[in-house]
Amino acid sequence: MITHIKGRLVEKNPTDVVIDCNGVGYFLHISLHTFSLIPEGEELQLYTHLQIKEDSHTLFGFVEKTEREIFRLLISVSGIGANIARTMLSSLEPNQIKEAIASGDVPTIQSIKGIGAKTAQRVILDLKDKILKVYNIDEVSVSQNNTNKEEALSALETLGFNRKLAEKVIDRVLKETPKETVENIIKQALKNL
Repeated sequence: MITHIKGRLVEKNPTDVVIDCNGVGYFLHISLHTFSLIPEGEELQLYTHLQIKEDSHTLFGFVEKTEREIFRLLISVSGIGANIARTMLSSLEPNQIKEAIASGDVPTIQSIKGIGAKTAQRVILDLKDKILKVYNIDEVSVSQNNTNKEEALSALETLGFNRKLAEKVIDRVLKETPKETVENIIKQALKNL
């Protein structure tokens, strides 16, 4: 019903904003991601999602359309309400959520406060195909990198290195050279551990 709101920013908080549109103040719930992207100044346009329940009409605001799309995908999952979806978008950036779902990365989704293992698995199970189709992500490359990372991590753990520390080093290696082989990931990581 309401797809966007453009007006004068009256109030700005980390979880909500008030936008004055021709004398009517609209209260919109926002994520920390949107909060960080709101430009300084008075004029503001936010894309919106209107949630209608028996006892309330709630508006959610987003600076980017992609964040709104991911919010809508998340709330389509059984057990994920608007507040949990907003918490997810406050904890991780929309691209991080998209990539975690596309690659089946349960620990990343589970790292969000209020999300357990079963919910994280349900999010991935319900949304993986939609995200791969909508964002045209190449599943093979995503899972290939993930497999190499997991194999290298397992090897380093076997060698007695701390998992969290090893994972940070491996992530750094993969950031520089994403298509690295397992052997080279381990060699590079060993130099930095």
